[in-house]
Amino acid sequence: MRDSDNYSSQAARCRREADEAILDNVRERALRSEAAWSALADRSRKAETSRDARQARELADIAPSVFDPARPSD
Repeated sequence: MRDSDNYSSQAARCRREADEAILDNVRERALRSEAAWSALADRSRKAETSRDARQARELADIAPSVFDPARPSD
């Protein structure tokens, strides 16, 4: 499970808590928490996407030298 998935599930939990809240202050607190968790999930998703792209580029740079059929085998 990625961090962004965890943050998103926390945001959903806070949303449910807000929907079930009777007191206004409890609802508002849960909505603020949901917003914070959602922001964390968004930032984490961007970082994960960037990291995945970087790793793909690194693998693409390595792959030709590793899988080059003209390269003599050891």
